[in-house]
Amino acid sequence: MSTSAGPRLLGPAEVRRLAADLDLRPTKQRGQNFVIDANTVRRIVREAGVTDRDVVLEVGPGLGSLTLALLEVAGRVVAVEVDEKLAGLLPATIATYAPDQAGRFEVVLADAMRIDAVPGPPPTALVANLPYNVSVPVLLHLLELLPSLERGLVMVQAEVADRLAASPGSKVYGVPSVKAAWFADVRRAGSVGRNVFWPAPNVDSGLVAWTRREPPATTATRAAVFAVIDAAFAHRRKVLRGVLRELAGSAEAAEAALVGAGVDPMARGESLGLEQFVRIAEGLAAGAVR
Repeated sequence: MSTSAGPRLLGPAEVRRLAADLDLRPTKQRGQNFVIDANTVRRIVREAGVTDRDVVLEVGPGLGSLTLALLEVAGRVVAVEVDEKLAGLLPATIATYAPDQAGRFEVVLADAMRIDAVPGPPPTALVANLPYNVSVPVLLHLLELLPSLERGLVMVQAEVADRLAASPGSKVYGVPSVKAAWFADVRRAGSVGRNVFWPAPNVDSGLVAWTRREPPATTATRAAVFAVIDAAFAHRRKVLRGVLRELAGSAEAAEAALVGAGVDPMARGESLGLEQFVRIAEGLAAGAVR
């Protein structure tokens, strides 16, 4: 790393002043809760294992609290921000608080759910305080879109963090758990108190870390596997033979695919791991060909 001066991080006074400059009133609709604690953003960056070799993708940078902490260590940071006012202010904030790192930063005005590319070298890490109302679809979209992402750490609503990291059989295990497992090994990486945000959210926050891994080897497409996952959890209390009937074309075809995959037709989706969903998708595809 160079010996240039590190970024100055934002505290409560700086965050409020930047918000006042924009006449910004944080909206629940966009899940805007800004981190006002330097220790928290440094902890997130540390847990993410970011180094100067990383190109970091940040989603929802807001006023730049986490962005500045990332610029302390990352080789490059690309921030995707949907709010025009916030995206417009960010370069000036970086120039003021991290002048020596400003050349390694770029902001993209876009909806992270709809981007189909990221400018510059392929990003290697995703580190973000994700807007809570869209955290799961944004995470899954980016994991699919950017195979270059090797790992990441995201802050989400605590119960969403639990869901993403859940194992089969757990009460909170569901669609996010299985779909995330297709792309990565996911784990819970700690909790974050409400008092580090402005305004303070009315929910607790959790950190989720993940490491990319190869998806299961399968003849089924990812779309076919995800369709089985969606169907299995659409009616959690119903057995798989019933919930997969429509996908299979009949209850008999569903049962044949389940038996062929070594799964009890009377089991429920919450008891199955990713590999079992993959085998079921393969069985359904084989049944459709016959």
